[in-house]
Amino acid sequence: MSLSRARSRRRWPVALLACLVLLIASAPLPALGQATPVASNAPVPIAFPRDDGRHDTSIEWWYFTGHLQTAAGERYGFEYVVFRARPGSAEGYVSHFAITDHPRGQFAYDQRILGAKRAAGDRAALDLTLDGWTMRGENGRFALAVTMPGYAIDLDVVTTKPAALHDGDGYIDYGNGTASYYYSWTRLAVSGTLDTGSGPVAVTGSAWMDHQWGNFATYQSGGWDWFAIQLADDTDVMLYLIRGPNGEPLRVDGTIVAPDGEASFLHQGDFTLTPQGEWTSPATGTTYPSGWAIDIPAHNLQLDVTPVMRDQELDTRRTTGVIYWEGEVDVAGSRNGAAVRGEGYVELTGYAPFQPRDLGTPMATPGP
Repeated sequence: MSLSRARSRRRWPVALLACLVLLIASAPLPALGQATPVASNAPVPIAFPRDDGRHDTSIEWWYFTGHLQTAAGERYGFEYVVFRARPGSAEGYVSHFAITDHPRGQFAYDQRILGAKRAAGDRAALDLTLDGWTMRGENGRFALAVTMPGYAIDLDVVTTKPAALHDGDGYIDYGNGTASYYYSWTRLAVSGTLDTGSGPVAVTGSAWMDHQWGNFATYQSGGWDWFAIQLADDTDVMLYLIRGPNGEPLRVDGTIVAPDGEASFLHQGDFTLTPQGEWTSPATGTTYPSGWAIDIPAHNLQLDVTPVMRDQELDTRRTTGVIYWEGEVDVAGSRNGAAVRGEGYVELTGYAPFQPRDLGTPMATPGP
């Protein structure tokens, strides 16, 4: 499909915000002290470490995905995200954690919905603890520690490139009186441990971190397809397509980060995403595209993107009201006629209907 130009972003604005507003209305949560305000009439230049932390906005998220490998060559993928909503003086948080386990050929995830508190120890710009799950750091250096039945990670991630400010300055004007900020640390070197039930094992690898915040609520129907790709030649590629209620493309955007950290931006007609198949979840009955061909002519880049396993679906109706697919992918193709390979993550939303959580259920319910 051809993609039309727009200046926007994917993820959870309406679904998460609506869910957390209902949550907070039913169970008020304490504020967490001072957050960084965001100007509503003009962009404020993004600065670090300040903007790695929380902001005085209605919606915000920090999103880590990555690829781990043991000394024995065993591969694993991970997703760890914290979503935040702040209506008025209260705050509500949702967190998801997932592992793609190559040796066992299985996918596992967990979720939390609850209030948050400042983590103990150093007061870094990003410093959160949610029921024992921690995320802290700044300036492209972060520490992640999270556990669920059968899996735990304790990782240090350190950037090897400057942050990529999407759309050039990291400020996205929706044209309807609302705006958001969005940047990514696209190439983070990973070291630490992974526990799959038999004790911690040393792992290394790479990760990607997205951070977005603002006062906005858009895309009440439809969904998005999002791609974060790290090529073996140290090039990073972010692409996304936002779809309307009938599947029509509404907004697209892209960023390519060169090995030296220089970013270039993709606009109308600059790339195509073509699904190569589909997969239907036996758990929810949701059908997703599965496998894609990507063509970016101006960069002489053609890529085939293949899920490492088809079932990487998260049913997070208990926390966000959303069923979505977020999974690790392998990437192969060519650039200027030479073979390229890589790995990445893809997120697919809007293929299942939004179903808000039942406020009669407990606030924090572990497990999928």
